[in-house]
Amino acid sequence: MTDRYCVFGNPVGHSKSPAIHAAFAAQCRQDLSYEAILAPREGFADSVHAFIAAGGRGANVTVPFKEEAYRLATRLTARAERAGAVNTLVFGTDQMLGDNTDGAGLLRDLIDNLGRPIAGKRVLLLGAGGAARGVAGPLLDANPALLVIANRTAGKARDLARCLSGAAERRGCAYPELAGLSFDLVINATSASLGGVMLPLPAGVFASGSLAYDMMYGQQTTPFLTLAGNQGAAYLADGLGMLAEQAAEAFAVWRGVRPETALVIAWLRAATSGALVTR
Repeated sequence: MTDRYCVFGNPVGHSKSPAIHAAFAAQCRQDLSYEAILAPREGFADSVHAFIAAGGRGANVTVPFKEEAYRLATRLTARAERAGAVNTLVFGTDQMLGDNTDGAGLLRDLIDNLGRPIAGKRVLLLGAGGAARGVAGPLLDANPALLVIANRTAGKARDLARCLSGAAERRGCAYPELAGLSFDLVINATSASLGGVMLPLPAGVFASGSLAYDMMYGQQTTPFLTLAGNQGAAYLADGLGMLAEQAAEAFAVWRGVRPETALVIAWLRAATSGALVTR
């Protein structure tokens, strides 16, 4: 029988994951299907269990369910445990394994695909929810000069900064506290772009030569990238590359083989206007 996989989210209609995993399956000659499932905001666990009952083998998890998936999993990988969030589930006969491939996907896109090393750079991570939790630890492992986590609720950002381990300097704050600071890399890990919302970032946050990176993506340039361009960011990138890289990592967790991503990323760039803007 064909093995079934899916992505749970709300919203999820915009997801490119079904097409990406179909391409990976063809490349790696794996017999599987992959679909997008809109889970009710108060019914994520029920949706997961229904998918398992229907023969599901594994799933990706996107906003707003990553922290709930962490609590639902019966066993966690080290990187999921560290993140406190899960974006990949593996369903076994007597357990539900939770993993997090977001950090690995982000670093591979930034460093390998975009040629933007993290070591020695001043990094600003926007948001303190499940998406931010998945990438904060790996970003710190890449040895930035400074990692600042900013969020609408300062306490949540400070809590995330405090729970991270690593030698690099890090701290959490609210958006107004960013006044007077500038960064080489600014990463939007909030869901603001999905709702067309502009983040309240003070002027001067984007240093000369900086990269603004939005983990979200769309047919048009996201509100965050529009703001970044207006405030002087030198380079703009959305999360399509990260999407493909974290998907390849999840595919490897499920199937034991890691697909090549270059052709899939090129297809995503061609199919999505505004996928990557540089200047």
